[in-house]
Amino acid sequence: MKQKYLKTILGTILTSLLIIFTSCQQVSNSKTVIIRTAYNSGWIEELFQTEIVNIGLEQLGYKVEKPKQSDYPVIYISIANGDLEYSTIYYQPGHEEFFENAGGTEKLEGVGILTPKGMQGYQIDKKTADKYNITNIEQLKNPEIAKLFDSDKDGKADLVGCNPGWGCELAIDHQLKAYQLEDTVEHNRGQYTILLADAITRYKQGQPIIYYVYYPHWISTVLKIGEDVVWLEVPFTSLPDMQNITEEDTLVDGKNLGFSRSKQGIVANKKFLEANPVAKRWFELVEIPVADMSAESLRIKEGEDKPEDILRHAQEWVKNNQQKYDSWLETSRQSTN
Repeated sequence: MKQKYLKTILGTILTSLLIIFTSCQQVSNSKTVIIRTAYNSGWIEELFQTEIVNIGLEQLGYKVEKPKQSDYPVIYISIANGDLEYSTIYYQPGHEEFFENAGGTEKLEGVGILTPKGMQGYQIDKKTADKYNITNIEQLKNPEIAKLFDSDKDGKADLVGCNPGWGCELAIDHQLKAYQLEDTVEHNRGQYTILLADAITRYKQGQPIIYYVYYPHWISTVLKIGEDVVWLEVPFTSLPDMQNITEEDTLVDGKNLGFSRSKQGIVANKKFLEANPVAKRWFELVEIPVADMSAESLRIKEGEDKPEDILRHAQEWVKNNQQKYDSWLETSRQSTN
């Protein structure tokens, strides 16, 4: 009887130990899911977004590797192949081809809207706009209006454009032709940041300026809309690829800016999302305002551009948005398979 009792006690102890061991193993396994990511080497602002996302992933129990740098096509393919779990690079419109070429919805999934309300278009200094009542880029067909923005004295307006090879370079060239501006407007293409710096110098000297701009970008923290500069409308929507694009897509606050409104989300490996609903819910919730991205872009431009600087910026952003950030974390924790 005593021996039977001892066996029962021993069996109970062994069962308890097995349950404890199994539970510990499950917790350990859930906390050792490794997440790998990458950002574009030519747009370091994406590292800021990535660090904000990663801080939360770590608080949710994941192990996050240091973000890598690469080019967009390679990042998409790496995520599709399972060499990366996610990236903050899902721009719409703009990255549809990268997405499809890497395997499309069979291997990838776009999640959330990380940075909403992105926009592009043309801006001129408010002083010149008010003085000559300039509201539409079509008005630059008038040689006298165009000459106001002629900085190199060749008789044409000097429009600050894009880097050669960028999608906006093709769009600007297309629109100058579509709006019959080729005879009066010169598209100055080159190193975009250098061209903008020159435009800012001319603005500070009281000279008229005209430039292409996209948001988020640091330029909006230097030349403020409504105070320093204003948007120019376009006469009608015309882009190199008009598939599935209507005038409604290029309207911002009732103004036709000529370029589709944009948004940036997260692209992730589909199998990873299926196996990790907590991470997926986190990706769906994180959102960084355009104004905050523009402010970060300016800090980077002014020299705080090392990975450790950007991590510090991300930590500061989390602290400044702690209540909202914590609510995202709590909602994510409630997600289960």
